[in-house]
Amino acid sequence: GWRGRPGVHDEPQHVKQGKVTTGLLNTMGINFDVLSKEEDKAEKQIAKALAALKNKEVFALVIEKDTFDNYTLVNNQSPITLNLSREEAIQTVASALGEKDCIVSTTGMISRELFEYRVAKGEGHERDFLTVGSMGHASQIALGIAMAQPDRRVWCFDGDGAAIMHMGSMAIVASKEPANYVHVVFNNGAHDSVGGQPTVGLKIDLPVVAKAVGYKATYSVDSKEALNVILSEAKNLEGPVLIEIKVKKGNRKDLGRPTTTPIQNKDALMSFLKN
Repeated sequence: GWRGRPGVHDEPQHVKQGKVTTGLLNTMGINFDVLSKEEDKAEKQIAKALAALKNKEVFALVIEKDTFDNYTLVNNQSPITLNLSREEAIQTVASALGEKDCIVSTTGMISRELFEYRVAKGEGHERDFLTVGSMGHASQIALGIAMAQPDRRVWCFDGDGAAIMHMGSMAIVASKEPANYVHVVFNNGAHDSVGGQPTVGLKIDLPVVAKAVGYKATYSVDSKEALNVILSEAKNLEGPVLIEIKVKKGNRKDLGRPTTTPIQNKDALMSFLKN
């Protein structure tokens, strides 16, 4: 996929890779074609790629945005029925935070939904760090803040895909024993931000993993009522604490994107943390 192609508006984390995509292929000696959006031309390009494969050569088809129509994944049903939406779960957790608390949220839909929650409430975004384009790293950024400011409760908003991608990070968090750290994993068993491809999130026991590596307390909930109970308890618990919230797939079709830049987001958070 040609994310960040020059001249096409895209996310800030894709700009650099978009500029160098074809250059990297050339440097590595990989033949490629930008797949045409005209079917007859695309057929010839695919035939060319297949011929290269038969000759045991490497060939790349570079895909521009909007080359393919929308599609529905097949056989990607959740093994359990879930009713709580991720957006409602995010709003429930965010509304329960104390005045000094801050949030580090993972890339994709979770950060977008958190940003829009603040907009809807007429609040600023200075308490939230949106980890744009760095999937799997939110838990370590949150850990750094928690260690630097032990008197401030730090909440990591993670996704199942991101948590699994860097599962070793949970062991690092536990080893540092941050008493002010709450790790919230919104688990829908899918990479919702990039098409809904399935993860193994709902097939494994994340709270057991967290407990095994040393988290002080772990929970798993799938309803707003149960979540509210856990949140009232978690405020008084010594961390690190893991709260897994099982949510249904999908998001609002009119969900927007953050209107602030990553640098503005970083500067606002740093000012908040200084105070």
